[in-house]
Amino acid sequence: MQLAATRVRRRARRAVWLHVRMKEDSMSISTPARASADVGVTGMGVMGRNLARNLARNGHTVAIHNRSADKTEQVFADHGSEGVFVPAETMDDFVACLQRPRVAIIMVKAGAATDAVIEELASRMDEGDIIVDCGNTLFHDTRRREAALRERGVHFVGVGVSGGEEGALWGPSIMPGGPVEAYGRLGPVFETISAKVEDTPCCTHIGPDGAGHFVKMVHNGIEYADMQVIGEAYDLLRRVAGLEPAEIAEVFATWNRGELDSYLMEITVEVLRQVDARTGKPFVDVVVDAAGQKGTGAWTTQTALDLGVPVTGIGEATFARALSASPLQRQAARDLPGQIPATDPVDRDTFVEDVRQALYASKLIAYTQGLNEIQAAAAEYGWDLDLGAIARIWRGGCIIRARFLSEITAAFEADPALPLLISAAVFRDRIVAALPSWRRVVVASAQHGVPAPVFSSCLSYYDALRSDRLPAALIQGQRDFFGAHTYGRVDAPGAFHTLWAVEGRPEVEA
Repeated sequence: MQLAATRVRRRARRAVWLHVRMKEDSMSISTPARASADVGVTGMGVMGRNLARNLARNGHTVAIHNRSADKTEQVFADHGSEGVFVPAETMDDFVACLQRPRVAIIMVKAGAATDAVIEELASRMDEGDIIVDCGNTLFHDTRRREAALRERGVHFVGVGVSGGEEGALWGPSIMPGGPVEAYGRLGPVFETISAKVEDTPCCTHIGPDGAGHFVKMVHNGIEYADMQVIGEAYDLLRRVAGLEPAEIAEVFATWNRGELDSYLMEITVEVLRQVDARTGKPFVDVVVDAAGQKGTGAWTTQTALDLGVPVTGIGEATFARALSASPLQRQAARDLPGQIPATDPVDRDTFVEDVRQALYASKLIAYTQGLNEIQAAAAEYGWDLDLGAIARIWRGGCIIRARFLSEITAAFEADPALPLLISAAVFRDRIVAALPSWRRVVVASAQHGVPAPVFSSCLSYYDALRSDRLPAALIQGQRDFFGAHTYGRVDAPGAFHTLWAVEGRPEVEA
């Protein structure tokens, strides 16, 4: 009863506010006041609507627009009391009501739809105006668009926004790229609506052209690995240690009070505690085990291959989602033999602690790989990127926010050129401490036939990094044999080739 009465009062207040505003401004929804908004959002889907509400709630006058005007009107009717909105029916109206230099934020589907809206806006804008794409966009597209609009005198800014629907409304992590001049206008706006950690905004200028969207792409790749490795920990605790979902939830809740404290651990606890209302079974047992993906994990992996950066944890997490959604292959494998009988029973408490240590180490490797990919992109594209600042803005608002991001920030502040995150003393010591548990968990997963691709690949990555010699020497010999690709020698500079088809197989300098 109280809730219903509250809703009636809210609707009444909105109706009165709308009537008074329209009377005072002598305007209709389709005829906005000219140059009255300091920022605009076009695209009133959930993310666009929530971002506009966040802007308005933080004191900005916000122009709102959607291709279908009824959606604009609905947003205005539902949320008009939250701040000052200027609804616009047409694109002409939308651009006309923006103060100069104009700032228009695009929140539409990536791809052709974004290109179409960019052209609509650019054809109506003047030199120095700013078009902002806050969608999940491939950074190559952002670089192309920024270069094209620069020729027309319009600033184009690709912005990574992380935090989902809730973050967009209450404070996301914001990763703007593009011209630094544009950040002078955008920074104060975005910093007011971003998440705050220790009163520091989770927003900073990332770098030129596509840098913002690149960093958001890698953020999402790390997110894939983080989610997968939590899933592997759950699977091992259930199938090897015999814990039920509710028990695992309590284990994870305990872990989340320590060094594994993170948003993803927090929500995992809630998912595992959930009981299905229809069947009374654990919620996780009634969900189809086929994971979806929208492409950012694949982009991260593909781009890493182009850059020559090993992101094995992220790659395995992406492939794990693809395998989970391969019903024909999984059905065909149902009768294949599985685990061998375990020689020794598992000590539950010891195994739980081993999984905790392995989870921490694998998560740290995933972050290490993602940050190395960002470093490689900075070198490739001429971006001057501050990894300490990037880690700092990931501490709040975003999906991968975690306690150890403060330590990652400190590590890069101490050494901005740090080539490998786990070589920083604080993380090196923790990896060394976790190593015995990590190895036991990977062995247990193999013995019990429980897949743990991210645990395993991250450990292999660690072992490859620390090896004095790798089998790449043999591979170079193979390449030289069949393709005359040459090789280097450990005892002499230059490139060499062995004449494999010649008797005696002499070596020549290439």
